[in-house]
Amino acid sequence: MGIDLGLTGAVVLVTGGVRGVGAGISRVFAGQGATVVTCARHAPETTVGEFRACDVRDAGQVGSLISGIVTDHGRLDVVVNNAGGSPFAPAAEASPRFHDKVVQLNLLAPLLVAQQANAVMRRQDTGGAIVMVSSVSGKRPSPGTAAYGAAKAGLDNLTASLAVEWAPKVRVNALDVGMVCTEQAHPHYGSEAAVAAVGKTVPLGRLADPDDVGWCAAFLASGLASYVSGATLLVHGGGEMPAFHAATDVNYSQEDP
Repeated sequence: MGIDLGLTGAVVLVTGGVRGVGAGISRVFAGQGATVVTCARHAPETTVGEFRACDVRDAGQVGSLISGIVTDHGRLDVVVNNAGGSPFAPAAEASPRFHDKVVQLNLLAPLLVAQQANAVMRRQDTGGAIVMVSSVSGKRPSPGTAAYGAAKAGLDNLTASLAVEWAPKVRVNALDVGMVCTEQAHPHYGSEAAVAAVGKTVPLGRLADPDDVGWCAAFLASGLASYVSGATLLVHGGGEMPAFHAATDVNYSQEDP
């Protein structure tokens, strides 16, 4: 895309930015001329930009990550809190430790990273921007990933609270992301035909591409969104078809017959 969001030279940290949605976010920022730093617990075979190992649940490791970026690059302009996720586990069967780990990764870790980033950004003349990658699971039932959905609901609320506390130097926004076609699509949804069928349940007719999420993150981080803070942007292709549509014999299609 021939789009310039004015991010050339910006120093951007993308947590969990080495695969899936995170890789898409990293690609978009790099394509906009930003200096991209990604982090994850383990080094990937390939990555966009610089990679630094970090467990974002560990305060000491996060502190070293943030201070290292500032030492090497002199600033930190954008953080995209993307690291997260959860395996399927029925709530009645999952252990307390499992639920604790899920909430820690999807809610407390983004808060930890945001706290330390804010401490840097508030000292910068230009401030900074933080984008939380949340999920539609925080706005609807999330069977099989109940703790994940609850944590993402908390992340949306956290976003609004931090936007008030840290204004005007630091803007904080969130993306509520729907279904995305990543390397996990087939293990999660099944065969190629099944993935395509799942995509057809989305009003826009397909699953998101990771770069779709990346462009939304880049917009919220850019000067084009300079008056946007405390917002949650839905990135879900129009959402999900109401369940009763599958049972009714009325044609709701807007396509020409």
